[in-house]
Amino acid sequence: MEILACPICKHSPLDLYVFEEKEDIDEGLITCSACNRWYPIIEEIPHMLPDKLRDKKEDLEFLKKWQKRIPKKYLKEGKPFNIK
Repeated sequence: MEILACPICKHSPLDLYVFEEKEDIDEGLITCSACNRWYPIIEEIPHMLPDKLRDKKEDLEFLKKWQKRIPKKYLKEGKPFNIK
């Protein structure tokens, strides 16, 4: 996490929320407090893509699946997608 930076605003360090862990982080969330963006970790892979390359359907499904564990800030105001 120390070497990761937000691909949009270049802020570092980022925050990590782990939802499911076995040997590695299977499901989780990486967030940027500077620009309010969030990046899901799905099947051990961080999806840190620019906004225009993100899959809206997949991202919204992720938010809904983990909404009880995701900070409200990212659920309501997160970029590029959120649950209002």
